[in-house]
Amino acid sequence: MPKLNIIRIGDQNDAILRQPTQRVKAFGPQLHKLLDDMILTMRSADGVGLAAPQVGISQRITVVEYPGDEDDPENTMQRYELINPKILKSKGVDSANEGCLSIPGLSAEVARATQITVRAQDRNGNEFRVKAYDWLARIFQHEIDHLDGTTMLDQADQVFKVRENEEGEVELIPIEGFVQKYATAKAAAA
Repeated sequence: MPKLNIIRIGDQNDAILRQPTQRVKAFGPQLHKLLDDMILTMRSADGVGLAAPQVGISQRITVVEYPGDEDDPENTMQRYELINPKILKSKGVDSANEGCLSIPGLSAEVARATQITVRAQDRNGNEFRVKAYDWLARIFQHEIDHLDGTTMLDQADQVFKVRENEEGEVELIPIEGFVQKYATAKAAAA
């Protein structure tokens, strides 16, 4: 299984990150290999989710790996492969910071639903539903946004530069005016 190249904002081919993806119609060995490669790539990058556009593929595919118990991640890791996902229900709202493998060095404060129900298909085309809460719901929404051509920067209330201080702790430094400048640049490019 090869590790795939993650497309980042600013790369020459980053336009795929701003385009809606196509539904998956073929379920079989080629899709299974892509899912396996995406999982390897996500793990190698220390991510919790990865969407197909982030590896240059315009299809409605995302993988997520998240511990059910953060105090015991090795024994509670849950993996989700969502093909053609659709959010059916959502409720509640909470703002929190999130990062993105396609936008390294930045974090964004984004308001998201705290509970969602998602309908998707598995790697064999079987339909299923999953209810997700809190952080897992946030991860699903972030990845499904990628499938709709949206990044966390499009949803951000505030953007921060991520940096490690002298004590080795992560600091979030607000970037004043980033959200407005980003929206203006995006409108000009459209």
